[in-house]
Amino acid sequence: MSLLSTFQIIVFILGTIFIVVLSKRSLKSFQHHGFYRFFVFEFTLTLLVLNIPYWFDYLLSIYQIVSWILLFYSGLLLIQSIYFFQKYGGSKRRRNDKGNLEFENTTSLIQEGIYKYIRHPMYGSLMFLALGAMFKHINIISVLLAILISIFIFLTAKVEEKENIKFFGLDYKDYMKKTKMFVPYTF
Repeated sequence: MSLLSTFQIIVFILGTIFIVVLSKRSLKSFQHHGFYRFFVFEFTLTLLVLNIPYWFDYLLSIYQIVSWILLFYSGLLLIQSIYFFQKYGGSKRRRNDKGNLEFENTTSLIQEGIYKYIRHPMYGSLMFLALGAMFKHINIISVLLAILISIFIFLTAKVEEKENIKFFGLDYKDYMKKTKMFVPYTF
């Protein structure tokens, strides 16, 4: 077994342990968005670990350039979403929602910054991360993982929207009419 393979196995095991610990409360109910998000994280970890050997191969190839653009956009979405989430979201424990991580329990419906255009910029970030990782080494496994990640991101967002409608009521339904899910003006 090569040093790289050993490294990939160790990263995968440690990453999986972290994801399981992070998700353990939400894995108890398939009606919670965290249940589906667990699979997003796990499949993304798998895709990233499998493609570690290819991250810096052929840096000027079209696939690498597309990959780096997608990864840059993923990071940009994540930074913006975290900033506005922390600035406007607030946080408190919600009754009857033991599956949420504490930072997820926003007290305000955020409609500033990137949230003015898309409802799920963090999930959009994960989608672009998966596509960027897929472009590092396009093969059937990478494509299938990217498709699975996209499906589970969509399921996660749909379940979370039901939770948000329950918590924020009609304000969230109105917000849904004005915004897209993951990509401004598109989807």
